[in-house]
Amino acid sequence: MKRILGIAILTALMGCNQSENKTVEGKDSSQVDSSIKAQVVIKDEKKTEIFNQYEVLKNALVNSDSSEAQKSALILEKSLATYEGCESTASIAKKISETNNIVFQRKDFTALSMDLIAFIKSGEVEKGTIYVQHCPMANKGDGGDWLSTEKDIKNPYYGKEMLTCGRVVEEIKGK
Repeated sequence: MKRILGIAILTALMGCNQSENKTVEGKDSSQVDSSIKAQVVIKDEKKTEIFNQYEVLKNALVNSDSSEAQKSALILEKSLATYEGCESTASIAKKISETNNIVFQRKDFTALSMDLIAFIKSGEVEKGTIYVQHCPMANKGDGGDWLSTEKDIKNPYYGKEMLTCGRVVEEIKGK
């Protein structure tokens, strides 16, 4: 049993260390990424607002702040509820807002992120870049995706436990 546990831990560390092998596209761009929050503008102003609210929720989960995650999920839920076709996504945000258990919040964040990735892709990004990021270790090895305005990985599924576990799988760029 100890041997299996050891192998599982080793595999997890090796999988997450792949994010350390990110390609750096120049010193200046990496300094800008970490010091200035990139602004994203989507053609539909309401989608921009929803995306920004999602970012606040994601960052609360990165910081393992379940109280802030509850507050931001409630705001996001209200915005999604008023956007036609997003009622089921709003109910996922509501579930996050109804618990202070960070494990449950992160589990529901997976479904919320999948819906919002599709939602954002259906809009036209006018300015900035949105990164679709993936952690292979999230959800007991099933993986999990999320959106970010930063290329640097800040994992909402594990917070500081495995902050840089993940990789960029897609870029949604402005025209």
